[in-house]
Amino acid sequence: MPTEDTWKLNKSEVPELKEGEVLIQNHFISLDPAMRGWMNETRSYIPPIPLGDVMRAGSIGTVIQSKNPKYKEGTVLTGWGGVQQYIVTNGEGYYPVDTSLAPMPMYIGTLGMPGMTAYFGILEVGKIKEGDTVLVSGAAGAVGSVVGQIAKIKGCRVIGIAGGPEKCKYLTEELGFDGAIDYKNENIHAGIKQHCPKGIDVYFDNVGGEILDAALARLRMHARIVICGAISQYNNTTEIKGPSNYLSLLVNRATMQGMVVMDYAKNYREAAMQMGLWMMSGKLKSKEDIYDGIENFYPTFQRLFTGEKKGKLILKVIE
Repeated sequence: MPTEDTWKLNKSEVPELKEGEVLIQNHFISLDPAMRGWMNETRSYIPPIPLGDVMRAGSIGTVIQSKNPKYKEGTVLTGWGGVQQYIVTNGEGYYPVDTSLAPMPMYIGTLGMPGMTAYFGILEVGKIKEGDTVLVSGAAGAVGSVVGQIAKIKGCRVIGIAGGPEKCKYLTEELGFDGAIDYKNENIHAGIKQHCPKGIDVYFDNVGGEILDAALARLRMHARIVICGAISQYNNTTEIKGPSNYLSLLVNRATMQGMVVMDYAKNYREAAMQMGLWMMSGKLKSKEDIYDGIENFYPTFQRLFTGEKKGKLILKVIE
C-alpha cells in the first residue's frame, strides 16, 4: 500500500494560455482502483505515471478561459485532468457534457469510465442473455454495482459479492440483486454454492485472488469470465496469486477475457444515452460517495482498499 509520502501537494502559478488552449477549473476527481496499477513501472495497457508528474485521474470541470474556438468559457469538460485544481490543455481527449441532464459527479461515475466499463464489460465481453446466472465481485463498487443492475435489466439472476452486511443489504434491498455473499464473514465457496446451485454462467471479476479461484470452481458449460480488475492483488509485496482452478475453463469450455474500457471509446455516447434512459425510467441507480478537499487525497484514496465506501468514490477538489 502506498504511504502518504508517495505524493506531495504542490502549489504553482497557472501559466498563460497559448493559442488553442483552455484553462479548466477541475471540480471533481475520480478515484479508481486502476490508479494503483498506473503507479507500477510494468508493461500494461497504459504507460505508468512518471515520477514527479501529476497523479493521473479522471476529472470534470469548467472552462474558465479559452483560446480554443471549440470550447467557450462555461463549457463543462470531462477527461484526464489529474489530481489538480486547474489544468491547461488543448482539449484533446476531453468531452463536453450537459450538466442540465445530470450532475457533474455522475459524468465521472455511472455516465463516465466506471459506467462504460460495466456496460461494455457485461454486454460485449460477458455476452449475457436472459436467464443467465451472473456473479459479480466488488459488487458494491462503482463498476460492480452497475454491472449487476444491467444484468438484472437484461433478465439475469444476479448474485453480488461484497464486504460486510451493510453492503450486502445495499445490493439486495436498494439495487435489486437476487442475493449477496459477504466475503468478510462467510465462506466464499459455500456462499457461491448456496446462491448459484446450478453454477455460474457469467462471472464479472473486480478482485482476483481467492474469490476468482472460488468462482472458477462453480462454472457452467460455456461460462464467460470477464477480468476487469484484481484489487486484492494490487498492493502485493509477493508475487501475484493466479487461479489454480483454471482447468475448469477446459472442462466447461469456458472463456476468460480481460477488458479495458478504452477499447470501446467510439461507442461511449451510445452507451451513455442508453444508461441515461435506464436511469430516467428508474431501472438504473447511481451512487456517488464524495469527499472534500484536494489536501484529503490520500485518506480518500485509501478508501479504495479499505472498502470504506459504496458506489463511486469521488474527491471534490474545488468549490
